[in-house]
Amino acid sequence: MERALRNRLTFGPLMLGGLLLLLWLDHHAELWTAGRGDLQRGFAGLGLLSLLLIILPPAIHELANLLAAEQVRPYRFIAAAGAGSLVVHAFLTQFDWFRPIAASSLAFIIVAVMLFAALRRAWLRQTQGAILHMAGTVLATLYLGGLSWFLIALRVKYSARQDGFRGTTMVIVMILLVVKFTDIGAYFGGRAMGRRKLIPWLSPGKTWEGLLWGLITAGAIGTLCASLMLGLVWWKGLIYGVVIGGVGQLGDLLESLMKRDAEVKDSGQLVPGFGGILDIIDSPLLAAPFAYLLFSLFSRGPL
Repeated sequence: MERALRNRLTFGPLMLGGLLLLLWLDHHAELWTAGRGDLQRGFAGLGLLSLLLIILPPAIHELANLLAAEQVRPYRFIAAAGAGSLVVHAFLTQFDWFRPIAASSLAFIIVAVMLFAALRRAWLRQTQGAILHMAGTVLATLYLGGLSWFLIALRVKYSARQDGFRGTTMVIVMILLVVKFTDIGAYFGGRAMGRRKLIPWLSPGKTWEGLLWGLITAGAIGTLCASLMLGLVWWKGLIYGVVIGGVGQLGDLLESLMKRDAEVKDSGQLVPGFGGILDIIDSPLLAAPFAYLLFSLFSRGPL
């Protein structure tokens, strides 16, 4: 336990620092490209897009290993290509020329993933296991690529109305900080005060007290981020923080369910103290659609 905590304290800040640097470059890339093309602002989300295109293939590989426990074997290259196409699609939604074909191209990507998976199986002249291969490929694509779509779409979202929502790097930073500080609050709160197990058969280390402290931490971080970085009223930040942090915890439990089924502790061993890529990104990815909905419905004023 002490070694795992030491690894987390070592590699956690390093990853956070690298991520913040990438988002800083993302922000300045938008400023440098302002006024080009048909955008009212610069090219948004270049850094976040690059990050997702790098980490999605290994995450697909880890997810495929988990699914293999139930003989569900997605075609990893097709799933990675489909997930990458979805995040590129989300990135392109900021362009006026792309918006008229956004819905049809999204449907094309999903159907193409299914067709390529079927053709891949047909090429081998094998029908046995075809459904499992196709279903696994679509699941891996939508689970990682589909949830990543919302993260990119949130970053590039832009409303010409004065009171509409406009995505910025600070919105992404807020989501990441809320999700990760929820984990921190739940971990230390659970160790200090945890008595009642949350779901002992699924995640024995989690407690109701830890969850409560995690949500309190999430609300506090959400309030601070909303006030200091986004210019929102404090109570909106509180709601955002609690909802996003709570959904992030559900994302962690979702992956725990798959890992329990696969009888493994972590999805991978890429990052000491954290496990694999999937162990790191599961919570923020699941929180992304909820954050997209919250910010789209309730934000007011430029962000």
